Amino acid sequence: MKLKVNDQIPDTEIYLLVNGEPKISNLQKTIGIGKVILFGLPGAFTTTCSKLHLPGFVANADKLKLKGIEQIFCLSVNDPYVMNAWGELNNTNDKIKMLSDPYLLFTKAIGAEVDRNSKGMGIRSSRYSMVIENLKVDNIQVEKETKQCSLSSADTILDIL
Repeated sequence: MKLKVNDQIPDTEIYLLVNGEPKISNLQKTIGIGKVILFGLPGAFTTTCSKLHLPGFVANADKLKLKGIEQIFCLSVNDPYVMNAWGELNNTNDKIKMLSDPYLLFTKAIGAEVDRNSKGMGIRSSRYSMVIENLKVDNIQVEKETKQCSLSSADTILDIL
């Protein structure tokens, strides 16, 4: 991963689903000023992402907000419709905003792309979580393998905060 502590978040385009339609936004505008968490993962509906990563942040969203986190964002290379459906299935509601990076603009800008062609998934994102304050990275946790979800888990971020 090229992105490091104290780096500013790259201002790339991402997608959100707004009123049932994809909307292009830039990431800096979307996450805004303040203290936020952005976690990235290989893909919606994949095993570790669906069993551990996203559910962990959903379950701990209120605890994270008590520690000063204003918003939580989940980002994957899936399209905005898939991210929205996955969020609905996991009851992210107003706890987590689901962001789509279908063209890997952000993922490649931070050096988080991983080749999963051998598994039929194409190029995906590594698994990470970061605490960002005023668009600068305060902390970043990156898993060595995408199947792992300990360093980047909501529990680890809670401990760090």
